[in-house]
Amino acid sequence: MTCYSGPLLTREIGAALLAARDSGASTWTGSLDLGRSSDEVRLFADDWEYRGTRHPYPEKLKERTIYWWDGDEFAAVSRYAGKLIKLVPTEWDVPTFEIDGIKMLPSAKESPLDDARRKVALIQPTGKTVLDTCGGLGYFAACCLDAGVARMQSFEKNEDVLWLRTINPWSPDPDAPASGGRLHLAHGDVSTAILQLPDASFDAALHDPPRFGIAGELYSQAFYNELARVLRRGGRLFHYTGSPNKLTSGRDVPREVQKRLEKAGFKAELALDGVLATKR
Repeated sequence: MTCYSGPLLTREIGAALLAARDSGASTWTGSLDLGRSSDEVRLFADDWEYRGTRHPYPEKLKERTIYWWDGDEFAAVSRYAGKLIKLVPTEWDVPTFEIDGIKMLPSAKESPLDDARRKVALIQPTGKTVLDTCGGLGYFAACCLDAGVARMQSFEKNEDVLWLRTINPWSPDPDAPASGGRLHLAHGDVSTAILQLPDASFDAALHDPPRFGIAGELYSQAFYNELARVLRRGGRLFHYTGSPNKLTSGRDVPREVQKRLEKAGFKAELALDGVLATKR
């Protein structure tokens, strides 16, 4: 996929550029790719130069917003197509994303990437073929690649989330040399795509669906039966659940998921903020 390589700004970075210019400095050094690297920027009275390209100083920037250069201006990394989907900065540099203001990845206590790394470790992906049902920003995929996964098939239904991945420097690029052809990312709904996957074709799986109220089909017995079908015997599955509405509704979603997975042919136990299951 074609990935954005221009500068990314937050309110703090924009303020730092202006402060450096106003102090009379001719250069500013810092990160313009959300902490992945550091660059020296040349400062001028009316604009600044990043990797050979001049950009105007940004207008007033909002908090909790990441901006990219769209060719005409610094625009928020967000799209609206019935729902507002937005890339959101965190104190850890690695961003999360929101859909209609609902945060889709944990970031309160640690980086979303570190959170993904702990979950990925549960399925022990080294040398394995892994199914990633709901790819999101690709942090599960990034951790699997780092861990030496043999092959990873990832699905993502939302085309706007796929667009966020092209802007986010922390999202793995399937076409990059570092991926080595091991990451295969498909724009598709895994609830239907899984029906076409061969029996026992994966060693492990990662399932991080939207909440039950948004994508109930991904918590269904029928879908869990399909997960069991495509996993080899002994294959591990980590299913993120969180604990949505437990206090208000009295429902225990992790326990409900555990029971359905066991009915599908898994041995399942609660782990981290979800369920870890092993195909019998």
